[in-house]
Amino acid sequence: MITELGHFALILALFVAMIQSTVPMIGAARRHVGWMAVGRSCALIGFALTALAMLSLMHAYVTSDFTVINVIENSHTDKPLLYKITGVWGNHEGSMLLWVFMLSLCAAAVALFSDNLPPALRARVLAVQGMIAVGFLLFILLTSNPFLRTFPAAPNGNGLNPVLQDPGLAFHPPFLYLGYVGFSVAFAFAVAALIEGRVDAAWARWVRPWTLASWCALTIGIAMGSWWAYYTLGWGGWWFWDPVENASFMPWLVGTALIHSSIVVEKRDTLKSWTILLAIITFSLSLVGTFLVRSGVLTSVHAFATDPERGTFILLLLVAAIGGSLTLYAIRAPSLKGGGLFAPISREGALVLNNVLLSCGCATVFLGTLYPLFLDAMGGPKLSVGFPFFNRTFAPMMVPMIIAVGIGPMLAWKRGDLLGALQRLWVAYIATALVLLVAFYLTYGGPVLAVFGLGLAAWLGSAVLTEFAERVRLFRVPLGDSLRRAIHLPRSAYGMSFAHFGLAVSVAGFAASAWDKEAIEILKPGGSIAIAGYELTLESVTRVPGPNFMADDAAIRVTRDGKLVKMMHPERRFFPLQKQTTSETSIRTNFLTDLYVALGESDTQGDWTVRVYWKPLVPWIWIGCVIMAFGGVVSLSDRRWRVGAAARSARRGMAEPVTAAGE
Repeated sequence: MITELGHFALILALFVAMIQSTVPMIGAARRHVGWMAVGRSCALIGFALTALAMLSLMHAYVTSDFTVINVIENSHTDKPLLYKITGVWGNHEGSMLLWVFMLSLCAAAVALFSDNLPPALRARVLAVQGMIAVGFLLFILLTSNPFLRTFPAAPNGNGLNPVLQDPGLAFHPPFLYLGYVGFSVAFAFAVAALIEGRVDAAWARWVRPWTLASWCALTIGIAMGSWWAYYTLGWGGWWFWDPVENASFMPWLVGTALIHSSIVVEKRDTLKSWTILLAIITFSLSLVGTFLVRSGVLTSVHAFATDPERGTFILLLLVAAIGGSLTLYAIRAPSLKGGGLFAPISREGALVLNNVLLSCGCATVFLGTLYPLFLDAMGGPKLSVGFPFFNRTFAPMMVPMIIAVGIGPMLAWKRGDLLGALQRLWVAYIATALVLLVAFYLTYGGPVLAVFGLGLAAWLGSAVLTEFAERVRLFRVPLGDSLRRAIHLPRSAYGMSFAHFGLAVSVAGFAASAWDKEAIEILKPGGSIAIAGYELTLESVTRVPGPNFMADDAAIRVTRDGKLVKMMHPERRFFPLQKQTTSETSIRTNFLTDLYVALGESDTQGDWTVRVYWKPLVPWIWIGCVIMAFGGVVSLSDRRWRVGAAARSARRGMAEPVTAAGE
């Protein structure tokens, strides 16, 4: 009964979305207040219905209802409760339901927190989100229904892919999807602005919090996926330029550009057309990522769908959403009124450079990801694009961007003094030089580019601290005055500093990976392996039972200079139901280096393959991501983005569309 309730709720949600996508749009065109208000009601009802559908499917998993085909294929009675719950989105049908749930959550949030929006703009935004919901609800109901039943009930289920039975991956998809789908709000604002023909500082203030929230969620989602790959797969890697990884990285890059571009719209009333285009492209890349993962064109642990009909349906949605929005952009963008002028050397100029480099970097990733697929579809040779391509194309473009990120905030709006900004960064020069000298000394004969990467991280981190010190006039006024200045700084300024400093921390972690050390040995109990001054001795390997697996637990004693450092316990788990083996690594970290141990296969003689990695600064990769996301949250808490210009504009009422010469 509950399963049928969930299915019925999805059908009702489709009809509600159809109303949401049409009535408010017509009401906005006719200035009909009642019809415009329908959008808010539909968004809230649609959220309630999709939440009911989500809870219904979750109930089927928790209660092991093996009359539901989706539960049979992806769950098992003996599976731990956490993985029964998260198994809901560990498959194609459930993950698409999660996608639609996140979309309805975003629409409900817009409906609830948009009192300062002009009614016509809010109606159009909610209508565009309703159109997106119609497409994906149709996709679920026609091709990917998670509520299909079979009778009689199966005696048990097939279980979830063992690789996905991990806490990190359990929470990775919700954050990732919240980021993906959250950009639909910026997309909807962009389409609504094109229809109205009006983009101003108030519009930028309205759209920026939604963009920031999505960016924060996507940052955490990508970081969690990277961390999961690092500690679960047993090969010590944290990024492989896999097409599915790139699918989430591309909207992150363009979303970062969108955040910075919207600042220029707000502060200087320019770059309007470009910002609208970025909003469209960001969500379009989220849809492309959905197509790559759900269409069956990729084979990956992340990719669930293998039915080409599903891929065709998603491709049609892509054509409708991306093609329609870009066509509207081509027609309406030239009519947007241009803003103020600025010199190339200015804060605006630095942000434009940031946008150009991020966009070019995204284009490079897009080309490297999709070119092999296009070539294969055209009957050409099968190619694999990996580390060499991206390291030689993407990485060099990020170097000038990181340098510019350190300088840009020191420049004034409209016309900046580059020489003066560089002179005020003298502390950053000293810090960079010291890091370069120390790194060269400690790693003489090592990779020069990695040393340069550490120098870049030092440059950016010290430049961020210098810029903050300049804001509060540290050491230039009494300490009490500096403290008062710091207290009264807007939260968005703190958020920017945290985000840029987090990037510096991550860059240091990326660069230091060049000094990784690896040792692989076949050991009997009592055998040892040495790496980076540590000695690891295999004490024993014990068979232990798990909830739905059997594990070989290795006890490895780690010593340094004869003193015990830690007992480490990597495992090799066998899941009888799926007849699949996974690794459970053991990691000892002091947040400067990781000692990483993975247990491999054994032979008939009782010998075990042991892989050991020593990884300097690798924790900084994820620490930096957390700092970046925290910076976004701090910026998001700045009340100026929810009141001020936006509220004043709302009180003035809805202005007539402006049509003038292009930007």
